[in-house]
Amino acid sequence: MKERRSKVQILVDILRVVQRKGGRAKSTHILYGANLSHKRLKQHLDQLLENEFLEMVSLSGRPYYKITPKGVKFIVEFKKIEEITDAFGISI
Repeated sequence: MKERRSKVQILVDILRVVQRKGGRAKSTHILYGANLSHKRLKQHLDQLLENEFLEMVSLSGRPYYKITPKGVKFIVEFKKIEEITDAFGISI
């Protein structure tokens, strides 16, 4: 059985979904891509917005979430941590 994702892993999953969508995504795409309930997604998006990893933009009157340079850097640094922990057989 697979272990539950940590909060940090969920945040990174959300950022990766947005990044894969060309740097901006609608909340429904993030919801399905990160495999979250609407309530949990809202909590995590609020945190990512507050910490400036994402920003809200409007395109054609629709809200989108856009990854910031800080969000991209977070993904890069988290990947380094994953590689180190994997090399030592530690799960995060």
